[in-house]
Amino acid sequence: MRLRPDDDIYRARLVYLGPPGYTLPIQLPYAQYGLFILLVPVYMLIHYLFTRQVEPVPAWEIALAMVTTSFIWRHVDPDRPARTVIRTALTDWRGARGASGEEVRAPRLVARRVTIREKIR
Repeated sequence: MRLRPDDDIYRARLVYLGPPGYTLPIQLPYAQYGLFILLVPVYMLIHYLFTRQVEPVPAWEIALAMVTTSFIWRHVDPDRPARTVIRTALTDWRGARGASGEEVRAPRLVARRVTIREKIR
């Protein structure tokens, strides 16, 4: 169960509900629309760089933008805005590699083998 904050400022979100009298079936914050609109051309550019062709309907790009936006917004809350989530993800992704670009293995601790023999008298 998730506890809701008591503060009205934390609960207030800028949400576009649609034209008066005709609300949309889903309620998304303005920032989520903006991130989606920003990601579609980015994915279209990446698709163009790989294939050198432009699709009339960017279906894959729209799907990827929707998935990316929902993944980012899963971690967004009033205390952690989307900008911080994206910055943290990029910092962690870049910082996970070693200096030369390859993974650095942590040193292993290996115990020596100890043989115990009974003394024979």
